Amino acid sequence: MKSFEVGVLLLVLVLPGCKSGGSGAGDGNIQVVATVGMVADLVRNVGGEHVTVTQICGSGVDPHLYKPTSDDVHAIIDADVVFYCGLRLEGKMSDTLEKVGRTKPVVAVAEGIDPSKLMSAGVGGQAALEHGDPHVWNDISMWSQCVDVIRDELSTFDPQHAEEYQANAAALSDQLAALHRWGVETVATIPAESRLLVTSHDAFNYFGRAYGLEVQGVQGISTESEAGLQRINGLVDLLIERHVGAVFIESSVSAKNIEALIEGAQSKGHSVAIGGELYSDAMGPSGTYEGTYIGMLDHNLTTAALALGGQVDAGGFQGKLRTEAKH
Repeated sequence: MKSFEVGVLLLVLVLPGCKSGGSGAGDGNIQVVATVGMVADLVRNVGGEHVTVTQICGSGVDPHLYKPTSDDVHAIIDADVVFYCGLRLEGKMSDTLEKVGRTKPVVAVAEGIDPSKLMSAGVGGQAALEHGDPHVWNDISMWSQCVDVIRDELSTFDPQHAEEYQANAAALSDQLAALHRWGVETVATIPAESRLLVTSHDAFNYFGRAYGLEVQGVQGISTESEAGLQRINGLVDLLIERHVGAVFIESSVSAKNIEALIEGAQSKGHSVAIGGELYSDAMGPSGTYEGTYIGMLDHNLTTAALALGGQVDAGGFQGKLRTEAKH
């Protein structure tokens, strides 16, 4: 850990415990820090007007590799409540989150999910991934369980507005349930042989299990893993065998391995194109529909279905997908 982090975290250990009652700094709201957009968006929806959310990892940022800056550490220290995914997604932030958690609520929302539903990391046995595959948000029905974790934490911290948090959480859960059902129905329109999703790294295993797709990533669960020539050749053969003509890049991961797949298939006389860009470890740009959790999953489901031969309106679940995001 860098020296500034050590110094700041030593200061944390002697600070008094966190405030209660949601007094927050500046605007009077509960000051929340969330590590990734998928967590931050749920907090904004459940907390509504009573929370001010600072998000650490923005659009296009890979949380597997992200190292907290001095500003990030100060934001975490100044927060009333901190929410993060957990399951070692934020591997390089773990020490910071653990130490700050001694003085205030620091909540790993995904670690409230039934452990029996979690998938194994399965690749390379990396120590950072001992707790299983962290990409649970790609199964909407699983990620919706995090809504209750956030609702309960905010209600405990700020009981005065607990009824509002409960109502917001219920409304969000209903939206997520509807999107999940739509996703299952949409992927089912893809011809069975073409239900193969090949992506840059293994971020979509929950997505595949939930919506009926076979998923293959060039890299392992973590973007720190390397893709070997044998792996690429094996995927080229699979694409040819299944007559699949689309593979997918990811917004927060280099496209070089996908480009190698395309070149490898072409060398064997099989044409493969990029079916679109999927949001894996980060949502879309801030201020856009794809920059919300619902928009992110709507985009991924729609993009995959269109590229693999499914029947779906290019506008997606709510007809809100941007023109440039349609394929």
